[in-house]
Amino acid sequence: MVDCAVTTAGGIEEDLIKCMASTYLGDFHLEGKALRSKGLNRIGNMLIPNDNYCKFEDWIMPILDQMLKEQNEEGVVWTPSSMVWRLGKEINNPESVCYWAYKNQIPIYCPAITDGSIGDMLYFHTFKNPGLVIDLVQDVRRMNDEAVHASPRKTGIIILGGGVAKHHICNANLMRNGADFAVFVNTAAEFDGSDSGARPDEAVSWGKIRMDATPVKVYADATLVFPLLVAQTFAVNWVPKPSLN
Repeated sequence: MVDCAVTTAGGIEEDLIKCMASTYLGDFHLEGKALRSKGLNRIGNMLIPNDNYCKFEDWIMPILDQMLKEQNEEGVVWTPSSMVWRLGKEINNPESVCYWAYKNQIPIYCPAITDGSIGDMLYFHTFKNPGLVIDLVQDVRRMNDEAVHASPRKTGIIILGGGVAKHHICNANLMRNGADFAVFVNTAAEFDGSDSGARPDEAVSWGKIRMDATPVKVYADATLVFPLLVAQTFAVNWVPKPSLN
């Protein structure tokens, strides 16, 4: 029921790191200096110890070494999505979305793969074992082709949050004169001209959503609303594949 996903580097790495160590509930108003002195990093009201990223580095570096080896010896061309599949395979943990994407061969595109701890790890790797290349252009083509070659089927997009992932999803549908269905869920407003805050009607003006579509934007916390949407749509209509046994 899902052909592909697009996310941020943070979406990938935190999905993997949660399988290695805990993230803690904090508060939006905790003082930065106090947290820094204790080795705690704040993301909203979540706290992530520095040690989590040390564990992530220890885990991912041998994988990057092996990817470089396969690039040099087998001619493998790595893209962000193929890298995510590899990481999902290696984490081998059902708590991970990347694991299930790999297992079900659902591409997860990450146009800004370097914008997070993964980017730090790739940077560190250039000193330890240089030469690994991640080809973003190949993924841009594949992502756009997801929309272009969807015809005669229709395309529907569910966008949680905003930023780079939101824009790439919409822009891929520009290549087919717009998505047929669209649901945006975020808390951003459009008064500042941000892409995150842009209403679906702005995407209609670009041809990213079709003129005859009836898109919806829900102004809400996606972590609260999306499970409810899934429960009343995908979950209700899901039919398990017949067993091969």
